[in-house]
Amino acid sequence: MFSEKIGGLAGDDHAPLYKQLQRALREAIQTKVLSPDDALPAERDLAEEFGISRITVRKALDGLVSEGLLTRRQGAGTFVAARVEKSFSKLSSFTEDMISRGRTPRSEWISKAEGLVTPEESLTLGLSPGTQVYRFARIRYADGAPMAVEYSTIAGFALSSAEAVGVSLYEALAATGHRPARALQRLRAVLFTAEHAELLGVPPKDAGLLIERRGFLKDGRAVEVTQSYYRGDAYDFVAELNALS
Repeated sequence: MFSEKIGGLAGDDHAPLYKQLQRALREAIQTKVLSPDDALPAERDLAEEFGISRITVRKALDGLVSEGLLTRRQGAGTFVAARVEKSFSKLSSFTEDMISRGRTPRSEWISKAEGLVTPEESLTLGLSPGTQVYRFARIRYADGAPMAVEYSTIAGFALSSAEAVGVSLYEALAATGHRPARALQRLRAVLFTAEHAELLGVPPKDAGLLIERRGFLKDGRAVEVTQSYYRGDAYDFVAELNALS
């Protein structure tokens, strides 16, 4: 039985039942009793096995989904979340990465804005002072769990308007013929600020990964500057290395 695998609920524990179930599942995941991509029993079965209500089970699972430990797949059920591997050798969008891994991507917009290039953006993008740019800020989700906070500045010539960007920024850039053909990326470890921690549902000063990317067109013009703050507990970044010939 599943309860024997992860341990039952303690009758002398005064914590709410949903907290007890969360603790049992969390410990099972952390100790590898439950492995990445393992499927959990249906909520009805969990409720019957642990002798609690389905509402209690749902509340416990919702909390672990928010923490990024579990994911829900439409029509398939609830699974232990697998860490996402992001390749540094391929220039792809967050949406493309998630779909290729069978996960459901979603974005929550924080802001879309049009403005004039700042001195720092002017140097990074190679734009003249007074040039128009578009700025985007959003939270990126996979299977309902927040994965990253992303801030992008796009050269004005590459888009018709800020509202032209829908689900995917790279799709909007491809539609105008300005999708980056190559990029320079830099990765470094960061501690999340209170603002970023709240957006991602993690504790302040939790470990995160910052990816700074500058995208270029085939003709060499810089078109994109993006800063992405990824949850350190959900992402692995990999790169293929080849020996010099």
